[in-house]
Amino acid sequence: MNKKLITMVESAIMIALAVILSFVKVWSMPQGGTVSLTMIPLFILAFRRGATAGIISGIIYGAISIIFDGVIYHPMSILLDYTLAYGVLGVSGFFKKNCLGIILGTTTGVLLRYLCSLLSGAILFADYAPKGQNPWIYSLIYNATYMVPELIICVIALIILYGSGIQLFNAKQHS
Repeated sequence: MNKKLITMVESAIMIALAVILSFVKVWSMPQGGTVSLTMIPLFILAFRRGATAGIISGIIYGAISIIFDGVIYHPMSILLDYTLAYGVLGVSGFFKKNCLGIILGTTTGVLLRYLCSLLSGAILFADYAPKGQNPWIYSLIYNATYMVPELIICVIALIILYGSGIQLFNAKQHS
């Protein structure tokens, strides 16, 4: 079977799974941001198929999530809160598929997504900062309150899945 076709099918399945998991919210922040399991299938895909497939699938998921859950206050929000924010998760595909690589790749992906949220909060949503507080500090703290728990959940879940012996992280090689 064609490797590109298999990658596209796997990407579609993981994007669909991410959309479904986006409706299962552990908790939601009052001004946006949630703790959920959404990123897990996107990370699995990036580790399984590489950074390119992971980045493209993350961007597609970000665009789709606007339809289901999007709140657009500014055109740059489409980029910083959705497409780029989820696309950067795919960089985890550059890391090795072992426990350390999964921890480092997932942490890097979440930190890059956090950077997107930090920029969005400080630039686009500065008015939400309490009076007298620096919008950068407010955004740094606000976004950490949901991104740190998401990072912890993702790392734990991915390490458990990796250690369980399930071949989620290894794509079969087809001729």
